[in-house]
Amino acid sequence: QVQLVESGGGLVQAGGSLRLSCATSRSIISINNMGWFRQPPGKQRELVASITIAGNTNYANSVRGRFTISRDYAKNMVYLQMNSLKPEDTAVYYCNLASGSGRWGQGTQVTVSS
Repeated sequence: QVQLVESGGGLVQAGGSLRLSCATSRSIISINNMGWFRQPPGKQRELVASITIAGNTNYANSVRGRFTISRDYAKNMVYLQMNSLKPEDTAVYYCNLASGSGRWGQGTQVTVSS
């Protein structure tokens, strides 16, 4: 089973920043494209950012230019730097394989107040 543990969420005012962290294992991060997903209240989960093994990144239109995904192979971590946050970014954020096929963790709540 893929172990993915998210952290770093919180309450922030619009325009603020947060950095989410995802702890995983070397066996997972070294051979998989990774992604950050989010699920807003009452809505479906969506992929917002992904990063390939080679480091190529892709973003949803709604976050492009504001969010940055990165990975640290030495620490077996995946990060999501979120800047210029908006109330519509409020959601539970999850990391997973970019395909979404790993075991979902508990996620981390991000709440952006206006």
